[in-house]
Amino acid sequence: MGIIGTIFIGLIVGLLARFLKPGDDSMGWIMTIILGIAGSVVATYGGQALGIYKAGEGAGFIGAVVGAVVLLVIFGMLKKKS
Repeated sequence: MGIIGTIFIGLIVGLLARFLKPGDDSMGWIMTIILGIAGSVVATYGGQALGIYKAGEGAGFIGAVVGAVVLLVIFGMLKKKS
């Protein structure tokens, strides 16, 4: 997948994560995309390393959303401390 596809998937994953996590998340589009890409990368490689799913399976997308939600929670906790 090219860079544009990665950014697009990251945006979708980031938006889904922000939708699924309750509360106020005041961040812009760029942070949403970065959060989605980071969640996708962490969950994809983590899930494949643990043998939960293989490359190209639909579970990878679900894992990416879960990873992005986890990163969103961590980001919110770090933002509250500062």
